[in-house]
Amino acid sequence: MANIIIPLPNLDFDPSEVAIPWKILREQGHSLVFATPDGRAAAADPAMLTGEGLDFWSFIPLLRKLKILGLSLRANAGARQAYQLLQQDPAFRQPLAYADLNTQDYDGLLLPGGHRARGMLAYLENETLHRFVATFFDADKPVAAICHGVLVAARSISARNGKSVLFGRQTTALTWKLENTAWSLMKYAGRFWDPAYYRTYLEEDGEPTGYWSVEGEVRRALARVRDFQDVPKTSPGFFRKTSGLFRDSVTDDSPAFVVVDGNYVSARWPGDVHRFATVFADLLGKQAANASGAGALSPAM
Repeated sequence: MANIIIPLPNLDFDPSEVAIPWKILREQGHSLVFATPDGRAAAADPAMLTGEGLDFWSFIPLLRKLKILGLSLRANAGARQAYQLLQQDPAFRQPLAYADLNTQDYDGLLLPGGHRARGMLAYLENETLHRFVATFFDADKPVAAICHGVLVAARSISARNGKSVLFGRQTTALTWKLENTAWSLMKYAGRFWDPAYYRTYLEEDGEPTGYWSVEGEVRRALARVRDFQDVPKTSPGFFRKTSGLFRDSVTDDSPAFVVVDGNYVSARWPGDVHRFATVFADLLGKQAANASGAGALSPAM
């Protein structure tokens, strides 16, 4: 089975985008290793676990634990349960440091997301991690990226051509529609004192709205406009896939949208995560089968 590396920030990653793939891949027999900027154990965004701090009254200490909007925005029960199990994994509790990563040691790379700038910047902006990701793409090994994880890939520069490793590839990522919807929800119905909670980067004066959204930056790294993939309007279940109201599950992946380009798998947000992990697991299985077949055909040394 494959040995998979999952880089994380020390703080504020999305629990669904880490724990669900970890659970699905581990159940299929794969080995998973974690890494953080400094080798210290990581922790998920607490608001995405508890839902606390997302309702408009949350700035009042006595009302903080009263949750309505927070209950719908936090990770669902399955993801929270998976995260509890993940916290018991020795590999998660004792991660490597980014500087210790070597491409030859791993068969697959998974880049999860998260949006809260306080912790995520050390992951999104880490040049050591960018170099490692670039070598993984240049070696054409399987890579899966979801949400802001696609931004890490977009910022990783290939040694082959000096361009983003996503240049010439098709990808999806957190769409501006999903990011803007969550941002607006915080501004007008939730965390109004911190409305940018769902925006990791904001535009400066004179820049168009959405310029520093995930979709905006990823698009600028691509070779062609059409290489950024979103759900076609003619797709069955278009509303379920794009409204942000539905998430996929073990038994129903109809709300999910996943893009595959060769050995690269991408997805948009936690609502895609079951399908995302399953497609990546299938890709790893095919890669292993192909490698085994090639070995069987090779002449004995």
